[in-house]
Amino acid sequence: MPLWRGALLLVWTAPDGINCARLRSVADLRHRRPSVEQIIRIGMDTSKHVFQLHGVNAAEVPILRKKLRRKEMVAFFEKLAPTVIAIEACGASHHWARLLQSFGHTVKLIPAQLVKPYVKRGKNDAADAEALCEAMSRPTMRFVPVKTSDQQAALMLVGVRDRLIRNRTQLANTIRGHAAEFGLTAAKGMAHLVPLLDRIQADESLPVLARELFALQAKSIYRCKYRSKRSMPSSPLGIGPMNAVSVSPRSPASVRSARCC
Repeated sequence: MPLWRGALLLVWTAPDGINCARLRSVADLRHRRPSVEQIIRIGMDTSKHVFQLHGVNAAEVPILRKKLRRKEMVAFFEKLAPTVIAIEACGASHHWARLLQSFGHTVKLIPAQLVKPYVKRGKNDAADAEALCEAMSRPTMRFVPVKTSDQQAALMLVGVRDRLIRNRTQLANTIRGHAAEFGLTAAKGMAHLVPLLDRIQADESLPVLARELFALQAKSIYRCKYRSKRSMPSSPLGIGPMNAVSVSPRSPASVRSARCC
C-alpha cells in the first residue's frame, strides 16, 4: 500500500509472460482439431440428368448427402472451396473431370470394377456415391488418368475406323452368302471380292433385281472403304496414320474405352 500521495504502484509480472502466452497460442494452433464443416473429399455418382454427392470431413463423418440436377451440380462445385472429387470412369466422366478441374478441384477417376467392393448395400445412386468416396481414400487404389479433348478425339478416330471396317467385313460376307445361292463363289479376302462383283454384273442369267441388290451392297462397301481412309489424320513421313496415333504418350489406341484403367 502506498504511504504518501503521488506514490507509484509497482505490480510484479513474470519476466517471460509475453513469450509464454505466445508459446501457448502456437501450441493451441498446432493441436487444434480439424474443422468439422470442411469437406475433404466427395464421391459423385453421375448420370445424364441427376448427380448424387456424398462428402465427408476430416473426421470421416458424412456431412454432405445431396442430389442435384445438371445445372445445379455445376453451380454447386463452382462455388465450393477446392476439394478432391471421385467419379466413376464411365461415359462423360472425362468431360466432367476437365470441367471440375477448371474450378480448382482435384478429380480422380476410378474404374467401376474397383468401386463395386465398397458398395455397402443395394445398388443405388446414394450407395454408389458413398462407395466412390470410400474407395478414393484407399492408399492402394488405382485411378484412370483424365484424358484431354485431343486424346478423346484420337480415341474416337480409332473407334470410328474399327466400326467402318466391321461394317465392310459384314457387307462382304453378306455378298458372298447371297452369291453362293446363285452358284458364284470366290476366295477369301477383300481382294477377291471385286472380281466376284464383276462376274455378278456380267452374268445375265441372274435376275435383274438380284444384280441391282448386289450393286447396292457394292456401293456400300466402297463407301465404307473411302470413309475409313478419309478419317485418317495427317502424319509425319514414314509413319502410317494409325501408327501416328498409337506411338503417342498414353496412346488412346491401346485402350478400348474411357473405363479402362
